[in-house]
Amino acid sequence: MPKPFIIKDCAQLAIATGIRANNLPELGERVASSDLDCVYYHFWGGLLRPRFDDPDFRNDFAAWAFHSMNDPVLAERLSIIIPTQHKDFSELRNILVEVIEDRLEEDDKVYLRHAHHPFHFIKSRMVVFDTGIRVKNPEEFIDIIPGLDIGSLFYHFIDSRRRLNDEHDDFSEWMDSFKKDYSAIINDLRTVDPYLNTIPELKDLVHGIFCEHLHRSEIT
Repeated sequence: MPKPFIIKDCAQLAIATGIRANNLPELGERVASSDLDCVYYHFWGGLLRPRFDDPDFRNDFAAWAFHSMNDPVLAERLSIIIPTQHKDFSELRNILVEVIEDRLEEDDKVYLRHAHHPFHFIKSRMVVFDTGIRVKNPEEFIDIIPGLDIGSLFYHFIDSRRRLNDEHDDFSEWMDSFKKDYSAIINDLRTVDPYLNTIPELKDLVHGIFCEHLHRSEIT
């Protein structure tokens, strides 16, 4: 019998690096040499903090291109970059640089434009703590998931992809250790792309998957 699943929560620490970009050429240069923790923060950090930008722009780079550079073309190109479709954050950083460089090459006016507000590079650090909640079997998740804080969902379903070599979520990894066959629910959990959802939406999706496969009606 596998050990109980330990429900953890997390808080995000935003650490200023002192590095900023005032225009697009500077952004390309800074991104190319940036710490990968910065790339992580500016793609994923928005899920753990209040966002007042246009929800169409899920990463900070796209939001800055639109609001500070007045460049909707670049903003759209940056906004369609999906981090989960790249093998690691080094590759993701390279994609960012390529998109920025392509935009600079095609429009001289963009090259000379100065941002209304500089882009500040921030690092992400996680503070993780034990909630005291223990799960003995997957069936218990049906009642537990609706009450989880957003930090718990983020830690177990998003940040897990940095911690686990196979880039899976903690829930499916734990269920994979049972003798009972949970392959159907594991497969469904692993098809969910967390980047395309808010944390509340992600919670509903995950809860729905557990309810569907473990034959319980969702409580609304």
